[in-house]
Amino acid sequence: MNNFEEVLAQFEPMISSCIRKLNIYKNHELYRQAGRIALWKAWVKFDTERGEFAPYAYRCIYGSLLDELKKEKHNEETISPVEEEKLSFLVEKAMVMSFQNENLLLALEKLTENERELILWIFVEGISLQQAATRAGITIPGIKKRRERLLKKLRENLQKEG
Repeated sequence: MNNFEEVLAQFEPMISSCIRKLNIYKNHELYRQAGRIALWKAWVKFDTERGEFAPYAYRCIYGSLLDELKKEKHNEETISPVEEEKLSFLVEKAMVMSFQNENLLLALEKLTENERELILWIFVEGISLQQAATRAGITIPGIKKRRERLLKKLRENLQKEG
């Protein structure tokens, strides 16, 4: 274990195993890189007198991937994409100056009551996705999917009106 490239080649399957065990289904390369960095840190810090390297490397890789998952979850919950800000601006402008933006009003009228309610919660009231999910009684990924479909439907309605 004098050369890190050899260690990496030997433990790359362990990184893949940790990714599968944590049910990571997107951004594989990000997590694979986090696992490689954790393996390198473990390789640098490892003390042969304290036991075997493989279990130590596994704990380091697994812990690093968990930390990365926590960061990703935090970012998803707190950071809003720019697209939301654009729609928020459009919705607020429509409510204040409705007579100047009839296309948006017509597009909003074509939405169901639940869809309009979701738009009000997220873009007008500015509540978080977690709060919206709680109000709707579904999960955060569920509310994200609804928001995504709603934005697509609203865009299509706007293009038809415009």
